[in-house]
Amino acid sequence: MSSKMHDDGLALRKQILGAAHVERTLAAGDQHTEALQEIVNEYCWGAVWARPGLETRTRCMLTVITLTALNRSAELTTHIRAALGNGVTREEIIEIMLQAGVYCGLPAAVEGVRVARAVFAEQT
Repeated sequence: MSSKMHDDGLALRKQILGAAHVERTLAAGDQHTEALQEIVNEYCWGAVWARPGLETRTRCMLTVITLTALNRSAELTTHIRAALGNGVTREEIIEIMLQAGVYCGLPAAVEGVRVARAVFAEQT
């Protein structure tokens, strides 16, 4: 499946997450993941992330807190890297985790900080 929204979404995904990361993800795919990746590109990135209503930095912060709340550590790692690459500071990431602790539960925040610290260590 290829459409302008898909292609624009794929380009934006590469811009925000890093082309190398996206290419690795797509290369690791198979017939079981192909349809999901098309949906991710077209709808997640092309229809939602590309909307003009929020700045990329804000979307990054919202995604970090959402993934923290959902306890999705693998995706959280990717999106903390993206947030840092899009102007969110380490201090802001930790503040996001504190906010998550209040509204999503302390175990979620503890895991979020654990993931953030691992990402910070990669970049040191």
